[in-house]
Amino acid sequence: MLHLPLVVTAQVDLVLLLVSLLAMWTRLSHLSYPNAVVFDEVYYGQFVSLYMKRVFFIDDSGPPLGHMILALGAYLGGFDGNFVWNRIGAEYPSSVSVWSLRLLPALCGALCVPLVYLLTLELKFSHLSALAAALLLLLENALIVQSRFMLLESVLIFFVLLAFFSYLRFHNALSRLEQPSATCSWFRFSWLLLSGASCAAAVGVKYMGLFSYLLLLGLASLHTWTLIGDQTVSHLSVCVQCVCRVVCLVVVPVLLYVFWFYVHLSLLNHSGPHDQLMSSAFQATLQGGLSRITQGQPLEVAYGSQVTLRSSASQPIPCWLHSHKVNYPIRYENGRGSSHQQQVTCYPFKDVNNWWIIKDPSRQELVVSSPPRPVRHGDVIQLVHGMTSRFLNSHDVAAPMSPHAQEVSAYIDFNISMPTQNLWRVEVSNRDSESEVWKTILSEARFVHVNTSAVLKLSGVSLPDWGFRQLEVVAEKLFKAHSSSLGWTVEEHRYGTSEEQKEREAELHSPTHIDVDRKISFWAKFLELQWKMLTVKREDSEHKYSSTPLEWITMETNIAYWLHSSTNAQIHLLGNPVSWGLGHLCLLAYQLLAALYLLRRRRGFKDLPEGVWHQFVYLGCVCIGGWLVNFVPFLLMEKTLFLYHYLPALCYLYLLTPALLEHAHNHLLRTASQRCTVCVCVTAGALSIFLSYQNFCPLTYGSPELSGNQLQSLKWRDTWDILYRRH
Repeated sequence: MLHLPLVVTAQVDLVLLLVSLLAMWTRLSHLSYPNAVVFDEVYYGQFVSLYMKRVFFIDDSGPPLGHMILALGAYLGGFDGNFVWNRIGAEYPSSVSVWSLRLLPALCGALCVPLVYLLTLELKFSHLSALAAALLLLLENALIVQSRFMLLESVLIFFVLLAFFSYLRFHNALSRLEQPSATCSWFRFSWLLLSGASCAAAVGVKYMGLFSYLLLLGLASLHTWTLIGDQTVSHLSVCVQCVCRVVCLVVVPVLLYVFWFYVHLSLLNHSGPHDQLMSSAFQATLQGGLSRITQGQPLEVAYGSQVTLRSSASQPIPCWLHSHKVNYPIRYENGRGSSHQQQVTCYPFKDVNNWWIIKDPSRQELVVSSPPRPVRHGDVIQLVHGMTSRFLNSHDVAAPMSPHAQEVSAYIDFNISMPTQNLWRVEVSNRDSESEVWKTILSEARFVHVNTSAVLKLSGVSLPDWGFRQLEVVAEKLFKAHSSSLGWTVEEHRYGTSEEQKEREAELHSPTHIDVDRKISFWAKFLELQWKMLTVKREDSEHKYSSTPLEWITMETNIAYWLHSSTNAQIHLLGNPVSWGLGHLCLLAYQLLAALYLLRRRRGFKDLPEGVWHQFVYLGCVCIGGWLVNFVPFLLMEKTLFLYHYLPALCYLYLLTPALLEHAHNHLLRTASQRCTVCVCVTAGALSIFLSYQNFCPLTYGSPELSGNQLQSLKWRDTWDILYRRH
């Protein structure tokens, strides 16, 4: 049945091949230069080193996929993580393969150029427009700079463009087939699957990818709604196609997004600098750190247990219930009186004064019986401070810094009419049953004062100097207290065996080991880590090169990425001013033209055939919509922003520009002379873009070195910060 010879016929788009090679050359050539840390490499490099050492960290700027891609490049180059990322401009040692560190972002940046070419074709514009769009990306200095270093914008842009290209290829595939077969139909859905995977990757690199993903979902929803109304398609086929779209564009991205975290948590299994941001249960799953301290602790809290209690509200800095041999002042600064009892605070450091003993109110002993009697949800207990033997107490006395709440103290009997009120009811808030046992690390408990029904909580207010600037602990009525500030977790735990105070103090340094497995599930770790990433924010400070979104449109600012220590060689994030301006002019022109078309259509004038009108609207949905979803959110953000945040939105303008010019040439220009004039203008514009690119190349690649006068001539705007030395 085999016929010889075997012949393979292939069609090669030479223009696509050419722009791909040029993109590789502009992004990958001399990638190891400069051999020094460039701008945000000092930030991302720290996470790469932590991956190499498998040390846990949190980055609130985005999910982990982007960091894992950078770490993959470092791993392929044999990087061991032993480099201190503490200074921009620090020289890389010979043992670090700089080329491999920067390879994957550069490769993604290079692939964006052919992707824009293919995406323009899928929008049903000509090969000439596709070539023009590819050249705009190819000659954009800012995109080249951002691609050539260990940064994430080029990776984000690549996955966003791949998602839209794959989806449009899927959407357009059916119209290309005159007699679609079942095999072709299923192959068509492989493009949809690739689109969903690319969306998950885009969101996994940076959260800004979510907005492009939502835009793509909006387009897919419109197409699906049109499909449902198509009477020529059978009911079964409509159902199958709808299910496939939901699976590929919703289910698969969600599963892949979770998978990025699964890989992240599987790789980073050692204790690190960000452990304190996580719960005790999470920390106990990491090797070293808290897991080393808590290894083999008893699981069930019993009467006589010695425990440290960490507040669930103490974020991002943890603190533990604490007392010391200092009393509240008799009178506060505002004249209010206190109980003058022993202070109870929340202390943000490990300390022997953080230890408390769980006591049964009906018994005198402070040791664990044999067998141990576990404390359950609803049990009433007393908390005895381990080092001073004072009982945790509260009463109807105003707290020092929060007068609306009750003071919490360690009770001292002054033989005055202030009786002890030291009974507390344990309530396990994350219990599975009403008889739930109070567990080490796993249980989140709150303590309800039996006499007043107030709940022990961290107020979060720092005490004055008399309280050593430690955090205030109060008791507050349940209906007033915020639920997130009420929980306490047993972090360190040992079974007490000594009745005598001196022996007990020595015992507090000698834990009893009982091997217990207390691993939490991946889903619990995933949800906690995701919540921390979304809620724990670093304090943003003003940066010399920060800018506002409105300044990006006119490129008011640049960013000095690298400056040679002794010469004028330097690299700046600076866009191609000509193509930058042309893209924004086309953005304005499209909106004006769309408004004109809509008004005329409303009055009954249809200037365009229906097919051309739909193509024009579709162009706006993708390009104008893409620009909006990648620009407008930054107007609402309260964080330090930089010019590179605008690059994803800029790519949509470069996609729009040649398509809009083609539309104007084919449907608005009536005479040959008009078309000839536009062609001359476009040619002049293309030449200007190339000359502008070439002019700024020394600031894009850092070579050749320019003189002070030459650098001064490149300062086209007074607000640009071009650095130079006069020899």
